[in-house]
Amino acid sequence: MNGNLVSERISYEKSKELARHADVQVRLALASRTDIRPEILFFLANDASPEVRRAVAANAITPSQSDVLLARDTDAAVRTGLAGKIAAVAPGLTANEADKARRATYKALELLAQDEMTRVRQLLAEILKDVADAPADIIRALAHDTEIEVSGPILEHSRVLTDEDLVEIIKSGPASGGLNAISRREALSETVSDAIVDTKDVGAIADLLGNTSAQIREETLDNLISQAPTVGMWHAPLVARPRLTNGAATRMAQFLADNLLDVLQKRSDINSETLAAVKTVVRSRLGKDSKAQTPDVSGPVAEPVQNFLKADLPLDFIRKMKDSGRLDQTVIAKALNAGDHVFVLAALCVLADIDPKVGRCIFAEKSPKGVVSLAWKASLPAKFSVLLQRRMARIGPTEVLMPREDDEHALDEPDMIWQLEFFKDLARRVTT
Repeated sequence: MNGNLVSERISYEKSKELARHADVQVRLALASRTDIRPEILFFLANDASPEVRRAVAANAITPSQSDVLLARDTDAAVRTGLAGKIAAVAPGLTANEADKARRATYKALELLAQDEMTRVRQLLAEILKDVADAPADIIRALAHDTEIEVSGPILEHSRVLTDEDLVEIIKSGPASGGLNAISRREALSETVSDAIVDTKDVGAIADLLGNTSAQIREETLDNLISQAPTVGMWHAPLVARPRLTNGAATRMAQFLADNLLDVLQKRSDINSETLAAVKTVVRSRLGKDSKAQTPDVSGPVAEPVQNFLKADLPLDFIRKMKDSGRLDQTVIAKALNAGDHVFVLAALCVLADIDPKVGRCIFAEKSPKGVVSLAWKASLPAKFSVLLQRRMARIGPTEVLMPREDDEHALDEPDMIWQLEFFKDLARRVTT
C-alpha cells in the first residue's frame, strides 16, 4: 500500500483522509510525498509520531510556517533534520524579512541556533560555516556558542564574521579552543593577529605562528621572538614563517634546537650576511658547551632537551593557564611535539597535583608504570601516556605499556595509586 501511495497521485480529499489514518506507516508515506498540498504537511507537522514529523521536517515542500513549529519540536531528530534542510535556503536571509515565508524561515534558524541540543547547533554550524552570505546574526550567535563543537567551525571558516566581530569575540573570551580556531583562519588580518597575541594564550599563538596565511606585524613578531626562548612550541612555526626578517633569524639562532637551526640556515630569504651571523651564533653556542646540541626551552641558554629534569619549571605560568581553562590535552600535545619537555613536565605536575620532585623522579627512572600512573592522575587519555613514555621518558618500544583494548590505561587504578605513592616515597628519600 505504501508503494502505491508514493507512485500514484492522490486527490486533496484523499490526502486529508490519509493524514488522519490510524496506520502510522500510511501517514509516514504521505509526509514524504512532494506532490501534496502544503497544508497537509502543516497538519502532519503536529502528528503524534516523531517519525512522521521527521519526514515533514525533511520534506522540501513543507511550508515555512511549519518550520517554526518543527524548530520547537520535542524530538531532537526532528530539529536536526530541519536544520539540515533550511540551512540550504539561509543565504541572503536577514532578521527584517518583509516576506512572511522568509521571515518564518529566519525565525526557525534563530530557534535552531539556540537549541538546547549541542548536536542540532553543531549541524547548523557545520552547514553554515561555508555559506558566504549566511544570516549575520545567526552566524554571530553560533560564534559565541559555549560549545567548541558549535563555535569552532564558524570561528575558523565563516567569512561572514568581520574583523570587528572576531576582535570582540577574542576580548569577550570564546569557548575553550575558540582562540585556536580563530588563529587557524585563512588570511587573518594584522588587527586580529594582534588581538590573539594580546591574550597571551600560548597554544593559540602557536597556531597563529603556524598559519602561514596570517598577517603578523613585524613589531608583534619581534616581541614574540623575544619571548620564544621559554616557549618551545613556538620554535618550529617561527622558523616556518613565510616572511622572516634577517635580524629575527639571528636572534632565533640563539635558542633554536639543532634540527630547527638546519631549517633556518636553509631558508632562501636569508641573505649571506645574516647566514654568516647565524653560523657565528651557532659556533659560539657550541664553543660554550660542546655537549649542547639541543637547547632546553626553559631559557635562552642552550642546553640538551634531556636536562628538562634539572630545569626550573614554569609552575606559576602553568597554574594560570589551568585556572583560565587554557591548559588542555591539545596544548600539552603541541608542547610535546615541539620538544618542550619543561612545559610538559610542569603541566603534568600541575594537572596531577603532585610535587615536581615526584614527576622528575618518575622520568629519571624511566618507569613505564610511573609514566602511565602520572598521565592517569593528570586526567590524560591512555594513548597520550604512550607518547610520554616514548618521547619524554625514552622508554624502548618493547617496554612501553600500551592501552587496553577499551582505550583504558594499562594498569588498574589501585596499581596506579600505588605507583604514585612509591615515587613520592622515593623522591623524599632521594632529596633527604
